[in-house]
Amino acid sequence: MCSQQDISVYLKKHLKTRVLGCQVHYLESTTSTMDVAREFAGKDAPEGTAVIAGTQKSGRGRLGRTWFSPEGSLAMSLILRPSAAGMRLLPAISSLAVFHALQNLGVAAKIKWPNDVLIRGKKVCGILIESRMEAGEIQFCIIGIGINVDLDVGKFPEIAEIATSISAWLPGGITVPEVALHVLTEFESLYLKIDDEHLIRQAWVDNMETIGRHIRVNTGSGTEEGIAETVNGEGNLVLRRDDGSRFEIIAGDVTLLKD
Repeated sequence: MCSQQDISVYLKKHLKTRVLGCQVHYLESTTSTMDVAREFAGKDAPEGTAVIAGTQKSGRGRLGRTWFSPEGSLAMSLILRPSAAGMRLLPAISSLAVFHALQNLGVAAKIKWPNDVLIRGKKVCGILIESRMEAGEIQFCIIGIGINVDLDVGKFPEIAEIATSISAWLPGGITVPEVALHVLTEFESLYLKIDDEHLIRQAWVDNMETIGRHIRVNTGSGTEEGIAETVNGEGNLVLRRDDGSRFEIIAGDVTLLKD
């Protein structure tokens, strides 16, 4: 075990990756690791650079939501420079990295499209992906990963009903640096296989709780309901409505309904 304050030293000692975590910047507190990582990326920080914070004051989630980041959570943003084809696989790679990290720790989890990670139906991880394009070319992508590691969610009424923490499922406990080590290791293993689209996408779908379930999706412009059939080559969720018609979800907030 080690304290969160030792995270940079811990990762430097134990991390065996070639790309992910090549540089680690740790901040006790910041507004958002996404913002700090974007500044580093704009100054040509190397691919794989990680920004990790003890707490975030203005953490962001998908669809414009606030991401809750108190002490005991992992708030990490990664700088990547994939190809255009590879960028489409980042939701799969990111969520699979966390999924596999939890597996290695002995915690059973599932992925909820596009990239939330759940334990027993409750959210333990949220992922946000942002990119900068210039003249039609990708300059960089920032992957924000927020994980509840050693957090008593019952103390926070705003998330108590929908969230959980890794430590709740590990009697021996777990630290933020240990989780960061596992996630970075698994992320690199997948990222180095980014040209094998079929392998990554199949693993993503195979471990996705959403597929085959009756769901409701808020797309921002309306609500759709039906059975989640599959994920297509663009990473979009294909929904079959009750009338038999199919609808493609590019982005949205998924609720799993009781069968």
